[in-house]
Amino acid sequence: MLECVVNISEGRDANTLLQLAEVCADDLLDVHFDTEHNRSVFTLTGVDAPQRLTKLAVQLLQLDTHQGVHPRLGVVDVVPFVPLEESTLEDAQLARDEFARWASSELSVPCFVYGTERSLPELRRDAWTNLQPQYGPVVPHTTAGAMCVGARNLLVAYNVWLDPKTSEKDARSIAHSVRGDGIRTLALQVGNHWQISMNLIGPSRVGPDIATDRVNYFAGLNNVKIERCELVGLISQNALNKISQQRWNELDLSAERTIEFRRQHGYTFTA
Repeated sequence: MLECVVNISEGRDANTLLQLAEVCADDLLDVHFDTEHNRSVFTLTGVDAPQRLTKLAVQLLQLDTHQGVHPRLGVVDVVPFVPLEESTLEDAQLARDEFARWASSELSVPCFVYGTERSLPELRRDAWTNLQPQYGPVVPHTTAGAMCVGARNLLVAYNVWLDPKTSEKDARSIAHSVRGDGIRTLALQVGNHWQISMNLIGPSRVGPDIATDRVNYFAGLNNVKIERCELVGLISQNALNKISQQRWNELDLSAERTIEFRRQHGYTFTA
């Protein structure tokens, strides 16, 4: 079984999000959306639902009118395939390449790929300059832009919100200091707050607890306080088990927000 965590450049229109969720049917495990980012994260199982979701998103959304805090290359921005316990990274790579072939031929959207060849940050840095799409047209789709299609292992997307008095200089300094050793970071201004947006790429070793403590340490050096934490999407049961249950509420974690729980019990999205 593969997981696919599709990042869509839409997080404000409830009707659109409901349409996108409905087309995923029983393969949908979670939807996380943010109006300031104007972005949603759909956690899916299998390889069919990502195609259904992508096709509808390309029909409904337009990149040229999109505004939001989060950087993006397309209306369907990131499509990573992730092996769960029954699958391998090679399975994910095969699914990635098949999806990129389909999206580029069926939808005429150029696809950049990432995985063992390059990381997603490297792809974002080099796309359209030092790196051309591996699949499809050599120019962006007029309304859909381009897609970043990947194969990777499990990670945790996680945000730590800083208090409203935090300056841009301090937020960027904290993000820079926290970055590394299993943590990728961006400092993003969300409304009147700064947010340390993180991808924890080895969450069983460096999970939300360690990442939050690291943010807290460097924030303290700048006399900045953490306001709250936010799990984006789901976390694996294995990664959750490494964290003291006494900290789950503080860290925005629960057993109900694990991949395993949702696979067993299902999920219904309400905007």
